[in-house]
Amino acid sequence: MKLVRYGSPGKEKPGLIDAYGRLRDLSSVIADITPDMLSDKGLARLSRIKTERLALVAGKKRFGPPVMGSGKFIGIGLNYADHCAESGMPIPKEPIFFMKSPHCIQGPDDDVMLPRGSRKTDWEVELGLVIGTRARYVRQKDALNHVAGYCTVNDLSEREFQLERGGTWDKGKSCDTFGPIGPWLVTRDEVPNPHRLNMWLDLNGQRMQHGSTKTMIFGIAKLVSYVSEFLTLEPGDIITTGTPPGVGMGIKKDGKPAPLYLKRGDVMTLGIEGLGQQSQKVVAFKA
Repeated sequence: MKLVRYGSPGKEKPGLIDAYGRLRDLSSVIADITPDMLSDKGLARLSRIKTERLALVAGKKRFGPPVMGSGKFIGIGLNYADHCAESGMPIPKEPIFFMKSPHCIQGPDDDVMLPRGSRKTDWEVELGLVIGTRARYVRQKDALNHVAGYCTVNDLSEREFQLERGGTWDKGKSCDTFGPIGPWLVTRDEVPNPHRLNMWLDLNGQRMQHGSTKTMIFGIAKLVSYVSEFLTLEPGDIITTGTPPGVGMGIKKDGKPAPLYLKRGDVMTLGIEGLGQQSQKVVAFKA
């Protein structure tokens, strides 16, 4: 299934995308797509619905984040070897993870706002996963059973805040609007191999990132198992799993660093094979 939430911010309704790519209304069945319905049992209940009996939703609608009420938003850093190289950082021996505030989560096509004082806001197309059942000290061989599904994420980062202001990465990762997610959550059964997905990002129509999840250093089962050693993963929690090369920080010209960062009016368009496409316009800071 492709589960969505559509409508104006804070007033989204649950829906799904049918086999013909049409939006169907789920609000006659459930009130919203919340963490408590992401278990295998809850998703199986939804899968038994006769899709053709759900009302079609006419017109173009805004999509919100596909899950409401995620408690944790966890990022994995430096999980592609070629991204490590462009960042000038060694390949990690263990997964690196950091926290993004859930308050930065927004719809896939909502505007991205530059933080006040930002000079180095950057883009990162990433595969996201959503936890369906509690995971605590999970064995790697069992880890994928705790995943409800997958989604496209833009893990936006303010590099000066992240790398030059001391402390942890979190301060450059959690700014308002820095977590576009969606357009939909694709359930695990429809993504037989999450390590074979093409991914890309364009800036103002120019291809900046093009990669595949097959080049991850640490696979999804490893990441879920590893993170669950340090904190309990709950239904609705999101893990975004790292980015391929092509971020603004790593751009070179004639072999020399020539970083490019986002400015007002830029448009990012990004997507992952089978998981849908996002597009965000960059706007100035608004108090």
